[in-house]
Amino acid sequence: MKKGIDISNLDISVNPKQDFYDYATGGWRKDNPLQGEYASFGVFNQLAEDARDNVRNIIENLSEHPEAGIRGSIAQKISDLYSLGMDIERRNSEGIRPLKPILEKIENYTKKETTEYIAWLSKAIDNTFFSFGVGPDPADSKMNILHLSEAGLGLGDRDYYLEKNENNDKILNAYRIYLTRIMTLAGYSAEDASRMADTVIQVETEYASHKKTREERRDPVKSYHIMSMEELCTTYPNFDWEEIFRKSGLNVPATLNVSSPKFVEFVNEYYPKLNERQITDLMLVGAVTSATGTLSEDFYDADFEMFSRVMSGTEDKKPLWKRVMAVPNAMFGEAVGQLYVEKYFPEENKTYMKGLVENLRKSLGKHIAELPWMSEETKTKALEKLAALKVKIGYPDKWKDYSGIDIDPTESYQSNVLKAAEWFALDNYSKLGKPVDETEWFMYPQTVNAYYSPQMNEICFPAGILQPPFFDMTADDAQNYGAIGTVIGHEMTHGFDDSGRKFDSNGNLNDWWSKDDTKKFEALTDKLVTLFNEVEVAPGVKANGRFTLGENIADQGGLRVSLTAYDMAMEGKEQPVIDNFTPRQRFYLSYASVWANNIRDEEILVRTKTDPHSLPRNRVNVTLSNIAEFLEAFNIEEGDKMWRAPEKRVVVW
Repeated sequence: MKKGIDISNLDISVNPKQDFYDYATGGWRKDNPLQGEYASFGVFNQLAEDARDNVRNIIENLSEHPEAGIRGSIAQKISDLYSLGMDIERRNSEGIRPLKPILEKIENYTKKETTEYIAWLSKAIDNTFFSFGVGPDPADSKMNILHLSEAGLGLGDRDYYLEKNENNDKILNAYRIYLTRIMTLAGYSAEDASRMADTVIQVETEYASHKKTREERRDPVKSYHIMSMEELCTTYPNFDWEEIFRKSGLNVPATLNVSSPKFVEFVNEYYPKLNERQITDLMLVGAVTSATGTLSEDFYDADFEMFSRVMSGTEDKKPLWKRVMAVPNAMFGEAVGQLYVEKYFPEENKTYMKGLVENLRKSLGKHIAELPWMSEETKTKALEKLAALKVKIGYPDKWKDYSGIDIDPTESYQSNVLKAAEWFALDNYSKLGKPVDETEWFMYPQTVNAYYSPQMNEICFPAGILQPPFFDMTADDAQNYGAIGTVIGHEMTHGFDDSGRKFDSNGNLNDWWSKDDTKKFEALTDKLVTLFNEVEVAPGVKANGRFTLGENIADQGGLRVSLTAYDMAMEGKEQPVIDNFTPRQRFYLSYASVWANNIRDEEILVRTKTDPHSLPRNRVNVTLSNIAEFLEAFNIEEGDKMWRAPEKRVVVW
């Protein structure tokens, strides 16, 4: 018999009818107290740590590889880049020197040279006024087009600048101290560094007030505005757009997507109001902040104090090897991934996953066909989209070529990373006007995650997540369906959430729903928004049900669809009771167990602003309380805290 759930994960002192999350995860959370280097740590993170250890083993042993001494080989590039990062004595002795040529060039900036500077900085260093890159056309997903987007913010979210409260004031004050500190480390006087910090906060506050809200960013329709190049130049004449793109290494396109016209309109009017010193300061700070992870340790210390300790409550720095390994693991991600799957991903896992996915596809089709609120016409199109869904499991069939990246161990760590970043920018630009490569992956095989791409209409499950406890060949089917099965169903359901549903079976932005169906869908999802909006995540702070709507729809869909798939797969088969838990109880316990998590109070506030996923506790308790089969499995009745009355339950898919 295959193994049952790990009883030690449970806290049997808790009544599952009152708090299922604490019951299902309390044992794990007590056994895994939050360590100093983490703002949040859970089963998901533990699996990521295991994958990181495996990648470390691969990378550190590459120095023994027969090709490690051959200049230009993948083994040489990865091994030397890792060694450069680990040589903290050299990095500390170099300090700001590797960045000095860039800072000196920025100091010579004049407004007459704005075009050249924007083009130069955007390739690898920073985006001062706006950003741009190449990706699929939302209306024609088979072709790549240019997308012009908003500039970023140092604090990540606009609310830190615009919402006045004690926590935001604390963070903004710490940000000013941080900016002053890193510019002082970069060699500027205290007076100059203070001025730069004030300028950056002033400009970023203006940016924040004109950027889209996090809820608006989730709506693909609001991010699609095709303009001709002539129209762009006429509408926003204060930038020489054609020259910016040309000098960046792009072929100037006839049309492009302006994802945020209001922001571009604002920055077009704002740029002339800024003097040369202000723009120079912005560029200088942008160059330094983008390099803090690859310079000396004191820059990282400043970063840690601001973004880890102050914002997230983290107590200890991550060890050097973890920080350094992240660079070659990302820069040469598929090359590392190729070695990873050879060592850690059995082919039988891929075969089993293929069967699971097809069972989930049939199950979701059954759910669509039986929806009481959707018309037959829209159901037909939804089933067409489901049938067209592409699946990627484990690793890509074609590996990325990194031969164009040169890693020179005689140069600094920072300069090597910068060269590679420019290569990636130009690699992206080279796709403009070409067909989308449908074999390309957007995650590396060693990544512990999964995704649904609405424009590719595909789901992807890297090898990294196909490990216990998400996926375990030795566990019984109820557990695998409860864990990886719900992940599969989750990603599939993203194709039909409030954002993904706006793309058709070909991945094109296209309203294929009837107006009546849209109205019924939105009435249901508005109830789900309200349900999560009522959850208090911290004293006086509520969850954002609108921002997390897509993930909440997918969580619920994944659970419902995976249970149906399990029932279909088990039809006629014996379903034993293991450790006194029925198959359905093991299914839900397995789902809850993968969200076991300890989190700091500060990180809860950060996640509520920046993460479209609900907090793990709510992904379990709030989502499950809508599902009748769960309530039945644990005999939850009226009067129990986990009970939700039938008329208050929200079921979308």
